[in-house]
Amino acid sequence: MSDDGRAANRPATFRDVFAVREFRSIFGAIALSWVGDYLAKAAVSALVFYKTDSAALSAATFALSYLPWLVGGPVLAALADRFPYRTVMITCDLIRMVTIGAVAIPGAPIEFMLAMLFLTSMANPPAQAARSALLPAILGRDKLVVGLALNSTVSQISQIGGYLVGAAIAPFAPRLAILVDAITFGASAVLIWRGVTRRPASGTNERRHLLRETAAGFRLVFGTRVLRAIALVVFATSLFSIVPEGLAAAWAGDIAKTSAGQGISQGIIMISGPVGFVLGSLLTSRLIPARIREPLIPGFGVLAALALVPALTTPGVTWVAVMAAVSGFATAGLLPTANGLFVQALPNGYRARAFGVMQTGLQVSQGVGVLVTGYLADIYPLPRVVGVWSLAGVGMMLLLAAIWPTRNAFRLAATAVVMGAQPDGAPVPAERQVPHRATAPA
Repeated sequence: MSDDGRAANRPATFRDVFAVREFRSIFGAIALSWVGDYLAKAAVSALVFYKTDSAALSAATFALSYLPWLVGGPVLAALADRFPYRTVMITCDLIRMVTIGAVAIPGAPIEFMLAMLFLTSMANPPAQAARSALLPAILGRDKLVVGLALNSTVSQISQIGGYLVGAAIAPFAPRLAILVDAITFGASAVLIWRGVTRRPASGTNERRHLLRETAAGFRLVFGTRVLRAIALVVFATSLFSIVPEGLAAAWAGDIAKTSAGQGISQGIIMISGPVGFVLGSLLTSRLIPARIREPLIPGFGVLAALALVPALTTPGVTWVAVMAAVSGFATAGLLPTANGLFVQALPNGYRARAFGVMQTGLQVSQGVGVLVTGYLADIYPLPRVVGVWSLAGVGMMLLLAAIWPTRNAFRLAATAVVMGAQPDGAPVPAERQVPHRATAPA
């Protein structure tokens, strides 16, 4: 039975998605590189806290990977539309393999290590934008949301393993964690090289100045009602739900008094959000139909912030883990569905740029959340900072829920793209129109 015939009879399953060879290669590459990333991030942020006893410095180290998105993320992501997506992903993996490997050089000064970490992160925007833009072409509309949910799930599983191992070895062998990260980037490049088909660059017939193309991505996202609504909800959710991970080392230092206890507590706190996300992604994607998940998106956003408000009671590590898990569960309830709605409203040729805008906002919101709360936690009790910050998040999410578009508005936006118009009604050049199978409304 064809994909179209199967989709007419039942929703796509995990088996359907994994039957696509190219997706299996991308999925494996994502899993490898993310395991290494999270392992290194946990080890380095814990090492800094152990050396400085500063929540702000530890949070700043954790947030360093978000900085490239702020200083040049949209421009770097726009590059992905100028070259074949497969080439972009392989090149970025090889660059990151070299730069992160340099961090593991014995005796390297801290300034050199931080510079190499920054350069490694500079390759993230084009790599992630290229991958996000390629998935619709590989999976088609009917399997896309399930594929996005699987990618989100493997990200969280990678966090669980990476954070646990990274926090455990941080006091003993942080450079080993960084070296493993470099190896995973090399393996990821090989998987993409062998498993992803060559395709031409998207929209190469109409090239302008790179900054103008970047600006066009911002205009599309923030000038289109449905895309703007999705962006604001995703950014706000990330601003508040990231806090337990970013402050885990300092929070563990408040709860536990021995080095071993701090390592265990940090690992528990850091994996709790990802565990909740995995459960939420699997359960909501399989048990709740898409037509019901779509209007629940802002409600999940409210829950993601509300779950962390009990930090005001100064809970122990068990309850901190429960709070973070519930927040992660709620985040999983909205992200894959929001991503699916976003993709369906995007004209071809704009995908990498639009995803660059989204990833920039996502990374900046996470970085701001960690940096601000980390700074405040050096001045005020950490549990109070998290609780008040989350209360503010509940208020923000309630405001966004009040202006959330109707399901019909999302359907009309997707239909407009299929018919050859941008979501706001502006015409799309013929070479940028998206095939019907990849963008038709659900």
